[in-house]
Order: sequence, then structure tokens, then C-alpha cells
Amino acid sequence: MADVRLLGPAEIRDLAEMLDLQPTKKLGQNFVIDANTVRRIVTVAGVRAGETVVEIGPGLGSLTLGLLSADASVVAVEIDGRLAEQLSKTVQLLAPGCRLTVVHRDALRIEELPGEPVRLVANLPYNVSVPVLLHFLEHFPSLRSGVVMVQAEVGHRLAAVPGSKVYGSPSVKAAWYGSFRTAGNVGRQVFWPVPNVDSVLVAFERADEQPGDESLRRATFEVVDHAFGQRRKMLRQSLAPLFGDSARSSAALEAAGVPTTARGEELEVGGFIAIGRALLAANGAPDGDSSPVA
Repeated sequence: MADVRLLGPAEIRDLAEMLDLQPTKKLGQNFVIDANTVRRIVTVAGVRAGETVVEIGPGLGSLTLGLLSADASVVAVEIDGRLAEQLSKTVQLLAPGCRLTVVHRDALRIEELPGEPVRLVANLPYNVSVPVLLHFLEHFPSLRSGVVMVQAEVGHRLAAVPGSKVYGSPSVKAAWYGSFRTAGNVGRQVFWPVPNVDSVLVAFERADEQPGDESLRRATFEVVDHAFGQRRKMLRQSLAPLFGDSARSSAALEAAGVPTTARGEELEVGGFIAIGRALLAANGAPDGDSSPVA
């Protein structure tokens, strides 16, 4: 383990005061002020010495320092210019000699990163947590696993299984990439400012191969969006605009081996993928299985 000093409440507030920083809801800024929580996240993530970890929204550096203490190389993506500039200085002071690369970019727009990070560990901004997570899984196939801290409601949706009340679009889209599970609750008092919602840790492991190529992913996600846009409707009704009418959507469901009376909340990701293939076929496109993504 590297010789790294972690941040506590006093250090976080001192840094914020020095930067004249007022955390904003617009950027989803709730900073972790508890070193034990940081250590817990790093342990749950299973961070190993020498590997490259990407962190999204490092803020004032609490989790960054925890990752560096595990001898990982960290690529930190930060949208706030003041925080991006300060992070390097903080690490130089508290974790000298550790390997940090700061990328000052919007995480939703980034498509290239230095190195090939194998793990994602982050306290994700509440307001964009699902889009950011899915964006990174889509664009960075080198990511094999990770742990993210998110709003409890969002975390339970990501890890939900068919039939659950919270099973929905995020659940299915996450399952395209691999397996997701909740890995523990996080109290509100470990943040500054204190949020008005609870948080959870969500751990994931990417599948060895994705179910199909990019065309099948897009088709499947389009099916998912329609299915849960009107989640109480049967799929033959909710997918009718996608296929042209309910007769065509019923035919597509039958071709996919899905009952025409099914609802989206009942289907595992495999069922949605089968309908995605049917959508590609209806549009005269290949079935999406020609070049699976590792």
C-alpha cells in the first residue's frame, strides 16, 4: 500500500473554502468526507496494485486518494475546471509519487482515455449516474468490473431482476453488459453537503462477451425504451409504434419467442435481445450477431 493521507471533513471544507467552492446540484456535487467509507469502496471494488482505474467526478479527491493508496494508476475525469486543477496539487501533496492523470472533460462526451482502465470506481453525480455509467460501458470495453456509489433508488434499479417493482430500462441496459448487484448501503452523513436521499454501492462484472454488435445493442435499447415508456401495457401495444402497428409487433414477438401478452417488466435481457433481432430483421438489417464485442 502506498503512503497516502486520506481526506477528512476538515480537509474537505478547507479545500472548498480555498477554492471558494459551493457544491452545486447542477453538477451533482456531494463530496465524501469519511475516510472509512473511502476504504470500504476501494475494498469492495477489489482494486489491485498496478492496474489502471478510471474515476468519474473525483471532486476534491477523497476517493482518488483511496484508490492511489491501493497502488493503482488513476485516470480521473472531472468536468469542473477548478476541481480538475486542484486535484493534481492535492495528490502531489498527500500522495507524492502516485500515478494520477486528470482529464478535464464532460464524462458524457468523452470517448477516449489514456491507458486502458480495467476498473471503474466512482461516486457518480446523482443527476447523471445512469447515463454516465452506460456511456463508459459502451465506449470502454477494457472495463471489466467496478463499483459505483449512486442514489439508492437508482442503484436498486440497476441491480433489479424481472418481476421486481423497480425493474426497468436501467436494469435491462445494464444487464446487456454484465451482472450487477448492490454491495451495501451508505449513510447520508458521509457526504458534504448532506444529500436528502440515501446511497448504495453497486458492483458489476462485465460479461466475457457482449450479446452482439453495435447494431443489435441499439435495436435492443430502442425496444427497451418503448417497452418501459408505457410499462403497464402489453408489449404488442407498447412496441406497435416501433414495428408499425400491433399486428406487426405481435408477429415480431412470436418470431422472438416472446408471448404477445407479455409486459416489459417480465422479460430478462435475453428476451429483449431476441426482439431487437426481430426489429433488425423487420428493417432488413443483419441480425447483429456477426461480430460480438469482447
